[in-house]
Amino acid sequence: MAESSRNRPTQSQQLLDTQLLLWLAITPARLPAALQADLRDRRRPFLFSVASLWEVAIKTSLGKPGFQVDAAQLRSGLRQQGLLELAIDADHCLAVQRLPWIHRDPFDRLLVAQAIHSGITLLTADRSLSGYGPQVSWVGSTMPGG
Repeated sequence: MAESSRNRPTQSQQLLDTQLLLWLAITPARLPAALQADLRDRRRPFLFSVASLWEVAIKTSLGKPGFQVDAAQLRSGLRQQGLLELAIDADHCLAVQRLPWIHRDPFDRLLVAQAIHSGITLLTADRSLSGYGPQVSWVGSTMPGG
């Protein structure tokens, strides 16, 4: 499994948060131009977390209005675009406990913990996550208010 989630991430890799993954899959024009170019380039590997798939699956199964995304199709599409899958391991879960309560969303907190524990950068569309330090990078959106 060359693209296995068991492979250890490297510092050059960047983890995309769930919102960025959804924009990439559904409305790529919402992604900042520089990020779009980096994703097309494929020289720098990008990661998506199993936590994002879990979040999407839960929200879809709850029947959230306006949210019908098939997690399996999302995963397949992300892998086809060259993104690598990052598994959740016990160390990631334990790292969540050490995070300050800057943000309350459990999925976002897990993504932050994965990035910090793995020594990679989390790219996010959520400005409030920037409070977790230099391993979290807010990229915004091309849309007003994003």
